[in-house]
Order: sequence, then structure tokens, then C-alpha cells
Amino acid sequence: MVRYKYGYRIKGAAMINLSEFHRYVAENQPNICQVTVVHHDRTMINDSWNGYQEDDTVHTMSVTKSVVSLLTGIAVEQGLIGSIDDYVLDYFPDYKIKRGEKTIQKVTLKNLLTMTAPYKYKSEPWSKICVQEDWSIAALDFLGGRRGMTGEFQYSTLGIHILTGIIARESKMTTVDFANKYLFEPLTIAPRKMYVAPDAEAHKAFTVGKAPKGNIWFSDGKGVGAAGYGLCLSAEEMSKIGLLCLKKGVFHNKRIVSEKWLEESTSARLCCGEKFRDMKYGYLWWIIDEKEKSYAAIGNSGNVIYINPKNRLVAAVSGYFKPTVFDRIDFIKEQIEEKLKNK
Repeated sequence: MVRYKYGYRIKGAAMINLSEFHRYVAENQPNICQVTVVHHDRTMINDSWNGYQEDDTVHTMSVTKSVVSLLTGIAVEQGLIGSIDDYVLDYFPDYKIKRGEKTIQKVTLKNLLTMTAPYKYKSEPWSKICVQEDWSIAALDFLGGRRGMTGEFQYSTLGIHILTGIIARESKMTTVDFANKYLFEPLTIAPRKMYVAPDAEAHKAFTVGKAPKGNIWFSDGKGVGAAGYGLCLSAEEMSKIGLLCLKKGVFHNKRIVSEKWLEESTSARLCCGEKFRDMKYGYLWWIIDEKEKSYAAIGNSGNVIYINPKNRLVAAVSGYFKPTVFDRIDFIKEQIEEKLKNK
């Protein structure tokens, strides 16, 4: 990719004034640390704020979920996972089902991927799951319930840890090692290391801290990377993941993820309701515009990987911890995408 300090004009497309863009972000999006934008295979923006350097990483929060979707597709392609229609308990044959619990036996991997798995809680039981050594088993204890399989969207950060647990079990590797070998290394992303918090205070500090994180993935005591959060990346690294998706699973002429998996996982499966701005959901990906086939990995603090195949655009934004940032997709569409569209 070629970098252009003052922007790049292609086929009549508008050009972003980078100094004005830098000032706009500083004044209107104060928690943004980095922005990397690739348009028509050229890096248009690669900028940093808040003392961050280009290769510093942030805790990307729920962007992690979409990365886990890619890893699940790789595991399916390798035959480690037979089918996402498999029942979850097929991968935990020694798990002891609680007395009277019947619903758990009907839950599939697809339910986890589409956030339609039922759970026995209204709010996520962080203090009960995150103090356990094996979060996958702890999450299984909350899977199911008396309401049965409703097919309703129930967003879960802890419950889908079962997915990374399955990848680790079937690959005989830690999730982080699996990701390093089959996803990060082919994308020329530096390997991540496991980080296990020694106590609840350290866990909280990791989650809400504003300083750069290093090349780590928050993991449970078994070395299984958290599926719903915990992965630390820079915006430039996130843009490589976005480019992989834009190129239908190929990066630097090497197939990493199957095109079929990407098409399936980024197709709308259900509408998520007003609470989630009426966006639709695929397999751990948010569907932004069905007509344009644009989609995104979205995490708290406004961390985003945005992919628009129609416009051949990837925009990656990293931000330090700031809860309830809901306008980041709007920011990308208004301040980046609109200004790069052909006249």
C-alpha cells in the first residue's frame, strides 16, 4: 500500500484535507487514538491522537467478537468444527447438565454466532464467570433456561466465550496461538500474547485503562482468549483485518478465510431492535447497509472496523476507554466515506 501525506485523488473522488481532519477529530471525537483508512487499495489516512503512536494498541472491546467469527470460519474450513449447526454440547461431552435443564441441549454454534442463544440471566454475571479458571465451562452453566429456544437476539459478551473454548479444545492450541498462526501471521500482524489478570482489580484496570496495551489478548486461566472482548490491536492492524474481508478472504494473494464463510457471516440474519439502532446482525458482525453490503466490527469506546465493498473502503478507528460512544459509524460515513465518494 502507498501512503499519501496530503491525500490522494482517484477518478474524480474528493480528497480529504488531512490537517482539517486531524483538527476535527481532536475537537469532536476526543477519545480517538488512531484512524487508518484504505480506499481503492491506497492508504488515505494513517493518523494518531492522544499521544498514541502508529503501532500502539488499544483494547478493541467487542471488535474481538468479529475476529472470533473469522477464527470460527477458519476452524470450520480446517474441519476442526464439523458445522455451525452442531450442538454446543457435542464439543463438551463430559459436561454435566444441571438437573431439569433441557434447553442447553438444543443450542447450536450458530445460536452463539448470531446472539440467539438463550441464557439464564438478565445481566451478564461477570463476577461469577470471570473468577473461574475455565470460562467456557462457567459460561455453559448459564446457557439454556426455562424460556427455551426463542430465537430472540440476546447480546452476550461472556456467553460466546464458549466459541473460543471450542476452538482451543479442537485445535489443541490456545486460542491466541491459533489466531497467531492462522490469522495474524498471514496478515503480517505481530503475534499476540495471552494476558491473564491476577485479580478483579487488574481485570478492571485492563478494561478501562486509557494507556496503550501492548500486543496482548485477555485470556482466562486456561489460556483461552476471551471471545467477546480483550483483543488489543492498532487501527492499522484492524485495517488489515478489514482488507482481508474486503478482498473476500485473501490477503497478499494468500487465501486465509473462505469466501463462502465471509459471505455467510456478513449476511443479515436478524434485526436487533431499537436498542441497537435497528442494525442487523450476521455471525458476530454488524450489518450497516444491506444494499451496499457494508458491515462492521463494533466495540465499546467507538472501536470500529468498517468495510464497504461497493466503495472499496476500509476504515479502522481505535479509541481509549470511553463508554457509550454510539456515533462512530456516523463519523466514518460523514467525515470519511462521503468525502471519498466519486463525484
